[in-house]
Formats: sequence, C-alpha cells, structure tokens
Amino acid sequence: MASKLFKIGTYEAKIQLEVCLRQAFEEFEPKLRPPFSLAIPSPQEYLQLNRAILYGVLTEPQLAKTHIKYLHAIVTDGYTFFVGRIVNLVNDFYVKLVESAKLQLIWVVKEMLGVLGVGFDGLLVSLLRQIIGGDFSDGNLYLCFELVSLFLSEWHCLLEEAPLFLTSALYVYLRLLADHCRILNNAKLESLKLLEIEFCIKMLREQFLLCMKIGRDLIRLLQDLVHVPAFRPIWKDLVLNPGEFKTPGFSDISQLYSCRTSSRYFLLRITPEMETQLRFLLTHVKFGSQRRHQSWFTKKFLFAPERETLIVDIVRFICCAHHPSNEIIQSDIIPRWAVIGWLLKTCRKNHVQANAKLALFYDRLFFDEGTDNLMNIEPGMLLMICSIPKYIDMTHSLLEFLLLLGENYDLDHSHVSIRGLSSAFNVLVQKGVVHSLDVLTSCNALSPFLKERLGRLLSSSKAGTINKSLPVLPLCAAPHFNSENLSFPETQAPSVEQPTAGKVDVRLSTEPLSTSVTVSGDLVTKCPLLSSCEIQDDVVESLMQNLSSATMKSNTINLQILEAILLSFVNLDNQSPLNASFSPENLCSRMEDQFKSLGWQLFAPPDCDPSASCFQIRSATSLIARTFIFSQHEIIQGMLLFWSRRGFSVGAYLLYYASQLAYEAHVAGYSGDCMVDNSTAKLCESGMPFLIFHVNGYFSFLNGTTEPSHEEVVPTADMDKKLIIKLVEDAFAAYKCFLKCSKTILHKDAKSLSKLILGDIVLCLQWESEKAKKFFSSMFRYLSDVCMGDENIIRFLINQLDHTDFVNLQFEIGLKKFFAFGESTEIIFPLIKRSMTWDSLEQHKFWALMRSELAVSEVEVEKIILQFLYCDDLDPNISAIAVGGLLTLCSSCAPSAELVSAIMLLPNNVFQDFAATTLATWVVSNPAMLIDSLAKFSEQINDKKCNAIDLAGVTINHSAVLWLLSYFSAKGMNVSDIFSNFPSSNPGG
Repeated sequence: MASKLFKIGTYEAKIQLEVCLRQAFEEFEPKLRPPFSLAIPSPQEYLQLNRAILYGVLTEPQLAKTHIKYLHAIVTDGYTFFVGRIVNLVNDFYVKLVESAKLQLIWVVKEMLGVLGVGFDGLLVSLLRQIIGGDFSDGNLYLCFELVSLFLSEWHCLLEEAPLFLTSALYVYLRLLADHCRILNNAKLESLKLLEIEFCIKMLREQFLLCMKIGRDLIRLLQDLVHVPAFRPIWKDLVLNPGEFKTPGFSDISQLYSCRTSSRYFLLRITPEMETQLRFLLTHVKFGSQRRHQSWFTKKFLFAPERETLIVDIVRFICCAHHPSNEIIQSDIIPRWAVIGWLLKTCRKNHVQANAKLALFYDRLFFDEGTDNLMNIEPGMLLMICSIPKYIDMTHSLLEFLLLLGENYDLDHSHVSIRGLSSAFNVLVQKGVVHSLDVLTSCNALSPFLKERLGRLLSSSKAGTINKSLPVLPLCAAPHFNSENLSFPETQAPSVEQPTAGKVDVRLSTEPLSTSVTVSGDLVTKCPLLSSCEIQDDVVESLMQNLSSATMKSNTINLQILEAILLSFVNLDNQSPLNASFSPENLCSRMEDQFKSLGWQLFAPPDCDPSASCFQIRSATSLIARTFIFSQHEIIQGMLLFWSRRGFSVGAYLLYYASQLAYEAHVAGYSGDCMVDNSTAKLCESGMPFLIFHVNGYFSFLNGTTEPSHEEVVPTADMDKKLIIKLVEDAFAAYKCFLKCSKTILHKDAKSLSKLILGDIVLCLQWESEKAKKFFSSMFRYLSDVCMGDENIIRFLINQLDHTDFVNLQFEIGLKKFFAFGESTEIIFPLIKRSMTWDSLEQHKFWALMRSELAVSEVEVEKIILQFLYCDDLDPNISAIAVGGLLTLCSSCAPSAELVSAIMLLPNNVFQDFAATTLATWVVSNPAMLIDSLAKFSEQINDKKCNAIDLAGVTINHSAVLWLLSYFSAKGMNVSDIFSNFPSSNPGG
C-alpha cells in the first residue's frame, strides 16, 4: 500500500510509526465520523484514538476539523500524548513527510497552541529545529514563514504561557536573517525577511530582559546583522544608550559578555538528524577512519554552497553542546578538535570561515573560570597545538585570529576580552589540557611577530594590566563598538576603525630625484622617486620594507604604501631596465607574503555581502586591479600574469571589477543611454561606493598621488557623464588587454578569447549568482567584438537569468542598448542551426532574445527565413521551436517587399502553412503594406529578379497562394492582376 504520510523509496522499508498510526485509524475509523460515541474510552482505547485522529488529521485535510473536534471532546490528559506523538513525528520523520502532510502539520500545531496543549512549546522547538540554515528551497522558506507568522499572531499568548520559548525563536530567526539578508532581489525572501525583522525587533525592543537570557551569543548573532538598517538603532542603543531598553539592571553591553549561553540554544540550529550523525562521529568513529563519514556528512548536509553557513552552527554545537566523557577522550575516537579542523578546511567563503573561527573562540574572549565551562574552549586550543608541525598554517591562522579578536572585538571593552583570553590560557594550562604554552611561544615554524604578540598578551595579563601598545589590526568577522564610529553608512557594513593613517604622497614626475615618497610617522623616510629612465633599487626596497612594517600597524597605511609602489612602477617607461630582484615574480611573492601574514589572500574569491559591493572596496586586490586599468603598464601586467599562473582568479576579478563599475554607473544614471541631467552631487547621492572609489582613484592617478583616505573627489558637472562612460569603457579595455596577454603567454593551447571570458563569467556568477543580467549586458555592450554571436556565452548566460531579468534584457535589446547576435547572417544562421540541439527551455529563451533583436536590427530577416526553411534536413520535431520563433518574428515585422517575397517563395516542405499563417497575420496588422508588397512581388516575378533568391524555375508557395485566393475571393476582390505574373508551374496559379 502506498504511503499517505511519507515519501518512501521503492526499496525502503515501511516506517513503523506510520504503520502504527494507520492501524489505529483503520480500527477506529467508524468512531471518527459523526455521530460520535458518548462512551468513555478505556486507557488503551484513548491512546489508539489519539493515534487514529493524528493520522486522520494529516491524511484527510477535508475532515481535519471534524477529527480535531472529536479530540477536544475526548481529551483527558491535556493533549500530552497527542502532542508527544507529533513531536516524535517531527523529530524523526519531518523531512520524509509528503507536502500535504506538512501543510496539515502546521495547521494542527496552530490548533494545539490555541488550546495550550501540554508540551506545545516543545513541539514548536522541534519545528524550529527543522528549519535548515542556508536552505532557500520553497519547503524550508514555507516553514520559516509559517512559524514566524504564528509567533507574531500569537505573541501575547506565547509571552504569557511560554516566554522562554520566545528566546529560542529569537535565536533561530536572528541566525536565519544573517543568511536571508545576504540574498538580494529574491521575491520569495522579501516578505519573509520583513516578518523575521519585525519579530526580532519586537523581541529586542519590548522584551530585552528575556533576550538577555540568551547570553553572550546574542551579541555574536547581532553582529552579523549590523548591515541591516533596522538593526542599527539596536546597536547604537546597546553601546551608547542602554537605558533605551528599559530593562532594570542592564547598564552596559559587557554584562552580556559575562553570561554564558546555554547549550540548548546551539541545538536549535542543528536538525535532529544532523545531531545524531555528529554525535555518532564523535562517539564511535576511530581517529583515522573518519574520512568516509565526513564525506557522507558533507554530501548529505553541506552539498550546496549556501549551506556552508551551517558550519558556524556545527562548530558552536561541537564546542558547547557536545562534551565527551573522559572514557571517550582517552580512547582512539576522533577528537572534537579534529572534526572542527576538517570543518574549517571545508569553508570556501572567507566570511564563513571567519565566523566559524569566531564560533570556535567566542567563549575564550570572555572566559571566567567561575561560570564558564573548560570544555567549551578546549577544542580551539587543542586544534592549534595538534596542528603543529604538520598543519602549521592552521595554527598560524587560528592564533592570529585569536589575537585579533582580543585586540579588536570591542575596543571600548578591550580589557574584558584580553582578560578573558589570558584567563582561558591560564586555566587550560592549570587543568592540564596543555602542559605549557611554550609549544606556541617557542615554535620556530610560527611567525616571530605572532609569538611576540602572544608573549606580550601573556605578560600583560600576569602584570594585571593591558598593554596599550598592542597593535590594532583589521578583523572582518568581529564588530567594532567604538562609540565614535556609530554612524554606519547605508551601503556597507561597518568595519574595524583604523588609526588615522599618515598621508602617502607619490608624485609622478619625469624629473628624477626631484620629489619624495613620504608617510608621516616612522614608517617611510624620504626616498627619491623612481625616475623614468632607471629604477632606484633602494627606493623600491624601502617601500617594500615599509609595506612589511605597515602590515603590523594598520590596514590604511599598508594600502597607501602598496598604492605608492604601484604608482612608482607606473612612472617607469615600459622599456626601462628592471633589476632582477624587483621582477614581477619577486614583487608578487613578497606582496603576497606580506598580506598573507594578515590572513588575506590576494585575488581570493570575494564574499557576497548584501550591504556592499561583492568586490571589496579598498582592498589590496582592488588597488592592484584599479591601477592596471588606469595604466595597463607592462610591469603590473606581468604581476597579474604571475598571479594568474599561480591559479589566482585574476581575469575573473578584472571582469567583476569592470562589470560592477558598469552596473553602478548605470544605476547612478551615468551610462551613455540614460537621459539624465548631470549633477555634481549625483555620484555621491547615488550610494555607489565602488564607482566613487574608482573615480577618486582616477583623479589621484592623474595627479600622481595616492588616494586620500578621507576625501571623495567628484567630477565637475560638465564632464561627469563623458568621464564615467570613458572610465567604464577603459575598464573593459584593460580586461581584454589582460586576456590577450594571458592567451599568448599562459594559454598556448589555442584557447579563444571567448572561452577565457566564459571561464571568468562562470567564476563571477559563483561569487554572485543573482547578477547574471549585469554580466550579460556588460559582455555584449563592452566586449561585443568577442562575445557577440558566441554560442557558449549566450547559452550559459540565458540559463542563469531569472524571468524578471530576462524580460529586462529584452527591453534593453529592444532599445538597441546592445546586440547579442550581431548583424551578420553568416553568424546568425549557423547559431540558429546549433541552437536546435539545446533543450526546449533554452531554445525558447534563445528565440525570445532573437526576436527582440532582429525586430529592431538591420539584419535581412528574409534571408534567414529562406536559408532555414530551404534546408534539406529540416526535421519537424527538432526544428519546431525554431520555426515557431521565426513565425513570431515575421508577425512582428512589417510586410516589406523583400520579406513578403521571401515568404511567397518558401518551399512546400514539412511546415506547409508557415507562409499562409504569416500572411494571415499581416493582413490584420498591416493590410495596405501587404497589398503593395504583393504587387511588387508580382512585378519581380515578371522580371525574374528578386533580392532574396534567383527565381528561375522556382514555384510559389502553395499554402500562400491558396490563402490569398480564399481571402481575396471572400472580400469579393479581383485578384487576376496580382496573380497574372505568377509562374505557370505554381499549383495554385
């Protein structure tokens, strides 16, 4: 018998819970129909009736209200047994439920909340656990929507009957919002996000005392939402105005830091199935035999890129909610630190990896021996220690991140975090988790700078003071609560405020040794400028050393010095000799090492952030790309080629940079086809930080200086539009220049430019999949000579477009902003032929674009129609969509003499009524022009000449002639003059 409750595979065993429920339903089904029995059921009958009613509610939606009324009539245990069975069903089999049963499940849960069934809060928790982070499927979003709607509609009831449950709901939805707010322009998510934000803000504003019960992880969750406008006032009040929460006893954010979060909250973001598999891995799998289990877990739960955010929740669960017994710790079972190390290596996105590290070390930041659990901080310490020496990069990365946390997490309360870190180190040694910290402070494989910073942290803690000289370094994952930096910009998330950097000044002059490179402070001493004739080795060496020193002090300074180095090379003539020690390879390696010491990788995949451009503004990578775009200098080009040879996505970055620039220019109203008034303030008001960054860099480049970190230069009104159009065009020109060089030097396997572009597009869309239209427009507008008519690019991009973007693309093509296919029939016709091998959806999209373009282009549509329908191998099954596309195209075109001639001369092949259908459309839309064109066609027949085809020995299309005879006869018109010149071989003549 087919299951009515669960989706069960052909070879899967029956689920015993369903068997039990169905048997009860079949036994008591007569009693579930009115009139109901008034007899009091025995205890065993009562349990069976509960099972039968539950099965009836889930499988008979039309009778669900009747079943529930009967349950209300017989209930004697406050619904305890009924609710318990639902909880079992949700925990063990929710993912297997058929969709109709899931809909009924939500309905019956609302009923149980309405009658306050015993255990309803546990039932709601079990449903919350079924919401999967990073899952944007319809079913998952439906569950999110229904539950948050329920919590808002039943707010007062839940607040009175289950207030602690509301803290669980807040924890879940704050975590979900972090995922949902990273996705933009998704219609399915917008209404959901509004409800989620409404619920979370309501909790935080009206019930902050309840919210505080979550503990310190409330701050960790809120920091991921700092870019969401609705949460910015919350942050401001947390830091500056705690009294706004009207919560007695709450006066400072540090009070939350001291409250450890209960492990029950971490279970909320792990589904019961995930929990089972993780606990099995951590209690039964031997160390060394875990690979296949990890591989299975990845395929089961982390299969999609969006699911990667689950790693953060899993790390927090392992640290705080799974504490193995001493017996397991002393056995050969895989330890927690090893599983966490594997999870960190699984992270592909920088922001996810940073948040996972924060989850690993969060309790260490505020560790208090009296209240915190040593087991929460043990995995992070052991992962650092046990990674030496085989995985020293892991140790280096974790230790550096940990020190950055202590120094930058909350500068106004840095004493709290540094005290917590030092206390954690001391307790780990005292309790014997590690014998000594010498394994870190004396490790030769670790950076001396890191060991020095660790030593200063430990020594300052022993002295009972905080060393104010500790360097302040940037940290992407941690929020900065400095009260001087609370005016968050609308377009991007706040970053760690850096110390005011000194000004870097590099003048590009042809007069050698006339100017100097200066940075205020002790970083850069005065050095002669690189002349255009020869390179001064000591100057470059000085700058490189300054770069090394800057990485220890501030992000702003090291970027300014990097820009100074790049501008210095731009000042060189391409023919100038270059010392081998400053070759592109040598420079790249040194720069890469310097930035890697900060945990940054040049040209690493950018992380999608809904509050800012995907391409990080003012990063080392963006400065290098921008300088190359402005100069296309041989040395910088050599550096890019070197990184590309190393496997870095240089081409994709340049393409992303150019496309983002074009996109923001278009949105701001500066693209060449926009009818807008120039305005000096328009650029700033547009909220396009990426475009402003590029324009500022352009003017600094012209003046031969590095870009001031505190100024924004806006072009004058009379040159705004032309300037920005030129900047966008130059960006794509630089990208194409790099591609040509790359093809010559790196890709000697005759790879075409279009294939290289396609490879870069694929990477870009992996970084930001919802921007497919942006790349489509850019490719054909600025790289038309390479991309126009290219089958692979067209096919790939139309597969990435959603319906809204596809229609907007048709608008742009119809307005002649760009063409995708070109105006050559020699290119278009073979493309049409090849498109017939595509799947049907691809073909329909292809023809939608083709019709939009050919309707407004100069292409001779008649030639394409004749060429296509005269093919000997025309197959009605394979060619149907293409013929339908041509038919719609003809209908949208005016019946010109050339087009009508082509239609009249179509062969009598498998699509016999094509010509007649086209004529029937034209006679409605443009009868006068059709009659004129037919008359001209008749004259051409007489002259045996036609632009489309030689008419000698050719017959007129049978269906066209029959339709014309029928039509004109019905109108009572004399058609003898029109047909008198038609060839006698015409069967309709």
